[in-house]
Amino acid sequence: MSHSRPRIDTAARRARLGRRHLLAPAYRADRTEEVADAVVGLHATDPATVHLAACARLTAPDPADVERALYDEGSLVRLLCMRRTLFAVSAELAPVVASSTAKTIAARERAGMVKWLAEGAPGWDERRLAGVEARTLAALSAHGEATAAELAAEVPDLRDTIVNSPGKPYQATVAVSSRILRVLAAEGRIRRGRPRGGWTSSSYRWRPGTAFAELPAPPAPEARAALAGRWLASYGPATVDDLKWWTGWTLTATRQALAAAGAAEVDLDDGTLGVALPGDLAPVDAPEPWAALLPALDPTAMGWKNRDWYLDPDHVPQLFDRNGNIGPTVWWCGRIIGGWAQRADGEIVWRLLTDGGGSEAAAAVTAEAARLAAWIGDVRVTPRIRTPLERELSG
Repeated sequence: MSHSRPRIDTAARRARLGRRHLLAPAYRADRTEEVADAVVGLHATDPATVHLAACARLTAPDPADVERALYDEGSLVRLLCMRRTLFAVSAELAPVVASSTAKTIAARERAGMVKWLAEGAPGWDERRLAGVEARTLAALSAHGEATAAELAAEVPDLRDTIVNSPGKPYQATVAVSSRILRVLAAEGRIRRGRPRGGWTSSSYRWRPGTAFAELPAPPAPEARAALAGRWLASYGPATVDDLKWWTGWTLTATRQALAAAGAAEVDLDDGTLGVALPGDLAPVDAPEPWAALLPALDPTAMGWKNRDWYLDPDHVPQLFDRNGNIGPTVWWCGRIIGGWAQRADGEIVWRLLTDGGGSEAAAAVTAEAARLAAWIGDVRVTPRIRTPLERELSG
């Protein structure tokens, strides 16, 4: 190991996490856009996660502020991007994310849809698809917003169906509308509107969007460098493998982006080689002790591939599902110490998997659970990601 490289230890990484991810109370934000930028994007696969993750980091947690950013002002934009996952990113960052990752994902989604239609629905070719999409976009533009069913009523071709996995136990008949609308959304041409129910609802209307071609986006190499820099400012120091995993880029593209961002090599506590921004090598003061209850798929919990510095590997089976998705977690001063859930009667319950932090940690977690219960109120949250500990606690 070279002694010429700076060394950033685990304590320093945890200090950065508490400050930069707005989890220590003194660093919480006033607006949802600040939260999204601090973590480079909020996971949005589960609609509840966006609100829970944002409110955990807001000085005055309020789902209405998240809805303002998502639906009233459009200052938060949902994109299918890193790791083919839905994120909500700030409108300022959206062109960078679109050029660096989302365009590639959208192209793959379209190619897959064209093949799916050709193989499963006789009479569907690219010419017919283009016509159906044009009529769908026109109908949406005329109405301002509409559900998938309302669009299918005006564009009957959307009601065509395809049998997926014929002859298999999981065979299913699906409408072509689901795949077509998904691809239009992946390309930015349509976007999700306000849910038809509360903020945990997955039922929503579609609104016209802004196609990637209309965005003032930088070329892909520049965009990848910009995104790598933004990620390192929030998640660094980290490893090349962490960024490769987080973005879904190739190893070559990841290394090129880091080089263009000016990343410097550092030594990490576990003996691995890390990278950090050149201006981020000095010691960082740890914030006051803090606790946090973060939701399933929270961007902090899912921010690195290599997690041993903040998560005991022995706790993975209880906190993750079989697909590698993390459930609700309890944090103390930069590491995961347990999990939490909401019961049917609304009670927030939690369990510590380690005694690290003692009575101070337990008291802080109790206070955070009360804070969470206060702003959730009568809403009931069942995460899409069900993990062993969450199921046990909620039951």
